[in-house]
Amino acid sequence: MAKATMVLYGKNSVRERLKADPKSIRQVCLTHDFAHEEIERLIRASGIKVERHTSKELGRMRPQKDLQGVLAHVEKYRYAAFQDLLAGDGKQKPTLVFLDRINDPQNLGVILRTLACFGRFGVVLPEFKSCEVNETVLHVASGAESYVPVAKVANLTNAMLNAKKAGYWLAGAVVEEGAQDITVLSLPFPLALILGSEGEGLRYGVEKHLDIRVRIPMAGAALSFNVAMACAIFAYEITRQRGASS
Repeated sequence: MAKATMVLYGKNSVRERLKADPKSIRQVCLTHDFAHEEIERLIRASGIKVERHTSKELGRMRPQKDLQGVLAHVEKYRYAAFQDLLAGDGKQKPTLVFLDRINDPQNLGVILRTLACFGRFGVVLPEFKSCEVNETVLHVASGAESYVPVAKVANLTNAMLNAKKAGYWLAGAVVEEGAQDITVLSLPFPLALILGSEGEGLRYGVEKHLDIRVRIPMAGAALSFNVAMACAIFAYEITRQRGASS
C-alpha cells in the first residue's frame, strides 16, 4: 500500500472505523477463517475492497502478536485544526485536554479511549517531544480516534494562551501543596485540562499560565497515578460537573 496509509488492526478498531468513517478505509484484509457478522456486514455495506490471506501473510503486513484475523489499510490520521476545537459546535465548547510531553503511545491510546467514552472532549498535542497518533495509538484507542478530535500545535503554551483568549479556563494537574481537590472545587467552564509527563509533571513555562491547580485526593500510599488513569479520574469529575452546570 502507499505510504499515505496506516494499518489498523483488531476487531474493535476496524469495526469502529467501519461504523464512524468507512470512507477513510482503502482496503480490509481478513484471514480465510475470519468470521464476524457485524464487521462483514459493514464491509459489504460500504463497498470496501476485501482480500483474504493466511494468518502468516497477515502477520507479515503488520507484525503483531494477535491481529484477531483482521486489519485495514486506512488513510493517514488527519489531525483536527486547533481553531476548530476552540470554536466548538456553536453551542457547547468541548473540554480540551492539553498533553505536555506524553511520549508513550499506550498512554495516549488509553486517554483517547477514555475521553471518547465520556464525550465532548478534544486533545491537543505539541509537535515536538510528544507521541504522535500512530498505529499503536489507534489500536489501543479501539476506534476512539473517530470520536475525539486531536489537534497538533507548534507551541503548547501559545495554544493554551489562545484558548484563554477564547474564554477557556486553564486547569493544570499538579501534586504540590496549594493544589485544589478537584472533587471539592467548583469547576468553571469552558475548561481546558493540562496534564504533564509522569516523571516531570508540567514544565514551568506551562504551569505559570494556569488559572487553577488541581489534584486528585489520595489518602493511601504516597505513590502517583499513571497519566492515563489520572486523566480518567479528572475526566469523570469534569463530566459530572459539566452535566450539573448545564
